[in-house]
Amino acid sequence: MQAAPSIQKLLDELERLPGVGPKSAQRMAYWILNTDAAEALRLADAIREVKAGVHFCARCFNYAEGDVCEICASGKRDGSVICVVSEPRDIPPIERTAVFNGVYHVLGGVLAPMEGIGPDQLHIAELMARLGREEVSEVLLAMNPNIEGETTAAYLARLIKPLGVKVTRPASGLPVGGDLEFADEVTLGRALEGRLPL
Repeated sequence: MQAAPSIQKLLDELERLPGVGPKSAQRMAYWILNTDAAEALRLADAIREVKAGVHFCARCFNYAEGDVCEICASGKRDGSVICVVSEPRDIPPIERTAVFNGVYHVLGGVLAPMEGIGPDQLHIAELMARLGREEVSEVLLAMNPNIEGETTAAYLARLIKPLGVKVTRPASGLPVGGDLEFADEVTLGRALEGRLPL
């Protein structure tokens, strides 16, 4: 049985969301239909508000409501250390660790020549401009440890090192609670290379 046109439209739009299949879209649509109107409209208002009020930070390209994001605006952050990430969504997991107190720079993706993404499509020129005008002692390259992430990190390291700025990458290796027998060779090799004294 075909759903009413307005319900079908809602289902179609929900299915376009990443990770949402037909069954999840159906659950969400029926929640929207069965909840009171005020609650459903709060969701619609939140979507409308975020689309109207959020843009990219003029300094680091993180999401911001003002000219710059809250991290760039904070006087408590160490501006001499810049953590370079691929996307704004990479910042919250780093922030949750409560270990990093520097600032960020979002590239807007990674180098992927097969997909037509080269240095000019990323915020690399803006990063280099920041290194020229700000007093930066370290750049932490925190891209995903895949081929594109590693290629992007190597490219950036070649650009940054001649400036006399320390370039680092997050250590990688075995996860806490992981078993050696299930670790792949690359992960185990990196864990051995980055071993720490006790």
